[in-house]
Amino acid sequence: MVGIKDIAKIAGVSVSTVSNVINGRKNVGKKTRERVLQICEEMGYQPNLIGKSLKSGRTNTIVFNFSNFERSFYLKIIKGINDYLSENGFDLIVCTTSSSKKFMRNNFTQGAIVLDKKMDNDFLISVANEQFPIVVMDRIVDNDYIKSVIVENYTVMCELVQSLIDKGFRDFGYIGGYETSLDHQERFQAFKDTLKKNDIHFKQTHYYFGDFTEESGYRAANILTLSNDLPEILVCANDNMAIGAIKALKESNYSIPQDISITGFDDASAAETYGLTTVAIPRYESGYLAAKELVEMIRGTGNKDIFKISAKLKWRTSVK
Repeated sequence: MVGIKDIAKIAGVSVSTVSNVINGRKNVGKKTRERVLQICEEMGYQPNLIGKSLKSGRTNTIVFNFSNFERSFYLKIIKGINDYLSENGFDLIVCTTSSSKKFMRNNFTQGAIVLDKKMDNDFLISVANEQFPIVVMDRIVDNDYIKSVIVENYTVMCELVQSLIDKGFRDFGYIGGYETSLDHQERFQAFKDTLKKNDIHFKQTHYYFGDFTEESGYRAANILTLSNDLPEILVCANDNMAIGAIKALKESNYSIPQDISITGFDDASAAETYGLTTVAIPRYESGYLAAKELVEMIRGTGNKDIFKISAKLKWRTSVK
């Protein structure tokens, strides 16, 4: 089995230099770093993470925590995170709330990227420190060691709703997500503000509760069909709920968009299949940027300024 001494000998450098490269320290020249990493790859060398943690109390490992396995865009985020970490000599652990907390409370990881509504702010604040920075992707937390990388929800939702108004829509329905989530709050506020700006009244009876899952969109649309008061257009806080609504409406013999138009948010993998007009979020890039911001915090070169990712409208056939 190849060890760190073997890598050092082949590269013609000291063991400490190889260690510095593996741990992402900046005190090694670019050419030397690239040569050491290339030899590690060619020799199939994998650092002994457990051994390193026992010896030094720290490893070059990042944990990504998320909770909802249904939303396919997580795969894009994970790929973005993994690509950046791999390029910079870090390892990645992907897990869910209960197991993540174990990794975040000991010395096995150097930092965390969190996209999990179930992991509350109090816990994050309790574990975040100079030696263990955190990047959150679903909220804003006021803490020197927690940075937010989030979607610019408000601006693009205003753009979407204004475009719908410009197309002639006046009677709107809305399916929201978790009311405590930042995504829901910003998207719904933008929706209301844009209607108000255009002197369009929003019927509270046309607001439906959801939880970002397809099932909740399906339930909401079923309730909607019982009211005999369909809006002209149903704006959904994400694609999963929009797709659930489309399925329910079609089962009740409503045509999309002839009887009712629908929009989503996210541009999930199934959105194109359903012809769903939506907001396209660069998920891969958001994961890549989250990893970049975290590594910079670990290396002491980052900051806690909120990083907002822009998104774009994607028009399809679900809007007439």
